[in-house]
Amino acid sequence: FFFFQIVEIIIFCILLYFYKRKAVKHIMVLLMMVALLASLTVIAVKAVSSMIALSVTGKMQLTYSIFYIMSVLMATSCAFQIKFLNQAVHLYEATAVVPINFVFFTTSAIISGVIFYREFQSATLLSVFMFLFGCLLSFLGVIIIARNKKEEHLQIPFIDCGHIPGQKLTGKIQPDSHSSCYGTLNKEDDSVKRQS
Repeated sequence: FFFFQIVEIIIFCILLYFYKRKAVKHIMVLLMMVALLASLTVIAVKAVSSMIALSVTGKMQLTYSIFYIMSVLMATSCAFQIKFLNQAVHLYEATAVVPINFVFFTTSAIISGVIFYREFQSATLLSVFMFLFGCLLSFLGVIIIARNKKEEHLQIPFIDCGHIPGQKLTGKIQPDSHSSCYGTLNKEDDSVKRQS
């Protein structure tokens, strides 16, 4: 597990170097950083939730420093995941970001869980095969759904304020900033509102 974490940290630092110093904001760079952080998040979330569950059943775990280390790791990795994912969504279409992020995130979460928690240790070969086959089917499903979804483009990119359907243009659109009643209702408008 430590070897796996060292490899992940080295890859993350290389990607972060290209992201910060070389201004490489390619979708794969951003989502690989999200995926590497996701593996830490999965380990931290499972550790924190297990320790809270044990504390509730009577075996107090909140006195151990590892609980707070994992809590900080969980919050920090989640915050940076959101930062990089938000950057990817701003730079690229959601139809490209969502399937790639789903595949990378799920794969890194599975690998980190398998290595750290040894989730496949007692599983049969058929169970492992069915699990991996199910992952493959879900990856393909997300990619196919996202690929076939096309962006809707409006024919008119904006509404002309002078031609709002059902509305008549009754005067100035913007009030005169040099007028004494700038930012307030006219007396005529006040009296009309009182009557209604």
